[in-house]
Formats: sequence, C-alpha cells, structure tokens
Amino acid sequence: MPAIFDPDCRTCPRLAAFLDEVRARHPDYHARPVPAFGDPAPGLLIVGLAPGMHGANRSGRPFTGDYAGVLLYRTLHQFGYASAPQSLSADDGLQLIGCRITNAVKCLPPVNKPESGEIRECNRYLATELADLPEHASILALGQIAHQAVLRAQGLKLKDYPFAHASDYRLPDGRRLVSSYHCSRYNTQTRRLTPEMFAAVFTRIQAKD
Repeated sequence: MPAIFDPDCRTCPRLAAFLDEVRARHPDYHARPVPAFGDPAPGLLIVGLAPGMHGANRSGRPFTGDYAGVLLYRTLHQFGYASAPQSLSADDGLQLIGCRITNAVKCLPPVNKPESGEIRECNRYLATELADLPEHASILALGQIAHQAVLRAQGLKLKDYPFAHASDYRLPDGRRLVSSYHCSRYNTQTRRLTPEMFAAVFTRIQAKD
C-alpha cells in the first residue's frame, strides 16, 4: 500500500517527543510533519533533508523562513519555477510552477540530524511521492542524505549512483536524478556552494538530453 503523507505522524518516538518540546516552547510554530509544497504533477521534484527549526518547522512550508531557503527560492524564480524570489510564509501567495519541494524526513530532527532509522522510516512517504511523479520528471536532491533517500525509495543500490555535486543519473524508470550540495547556511557562507554553482545545476536540469 502506498504511504500517504500523514500530518499527524508520530511513528518515530525521538522526533515526536522533540516536536512536543518545540511546540511547548513555541506554541505559534507549525511543529508537525511538514507537507510537500508546489505543483502536484511537477516536472521537477526537489528533495531536501528535513525541516529547519526556525524555517519549515515554524512556517509549515519547506525551506521557508530560514537561511537555507534564500538561495533556493531565488534560483527557482530565476529559472521560472517560482512566482517570486522569496518564500516568506505559508500564506504569502508564492506559487511554484512545474516544481514541487519535499524533504527526505518530514519532521524536525534534534540538531538538524535525523538518525538512520528515522530516514528509513520516512522513506515510504518519499517513495509514494516519487511514484506519483510524471514519467518525464527530474529529481534534484540537495545533499548526500537526500540523494541516498531517493535511491532507497526507488530500491536502487547506493554504490551504483554515488553522490557528487552536479552528478546526473538516468534512473531505471527513465527519470533523472541530479544532485547538489545542500543550500545550507554553512555551505553557502563557506562558498562550498556558490550561487553560480547552484545555477549551473539548474541549467543542467533544463538542458536538452
């Protein structure tokens, strides 16, 4: 049976308990599993790691309200995937065009580090999202954990598709998996990932096969 996203999921005890603590400290935060955002039948599915404490965990929209979303939404707008260059809140009117954003893990993990069992548990939701993609769709994985989560959700061996920035694989079902360093504050401020490098990934995605 496909695993449909559950906004009340409490399957992972550590994550559920942590969200309870966060909700007590920040009663105005979303502090629940964060749903995907964007086009329901996208040509591009972007897969991040997990909600950030003061980003998606607060706003209820992936990559919204924290530093990691700044470069992402600006680049999405630059390449025609977003109606505006900033995502400020879940009710700001922003629309994604031919694009959808989700996370490998739907709940905020302590210190932004989900455990391997939590990644595997949440993988069933990602598997459903991938199965529902149009046949022509591309997948952009942000970071190694998201890259590996996509492969696991497809039942593929990690060693056959090693992660690298700007790696580009054609998967057995015909879809493309392109990967990038994550657009985190650390990666962008240390210039491990520059705006030019990130834009080049999107240029690759949009290039004709």
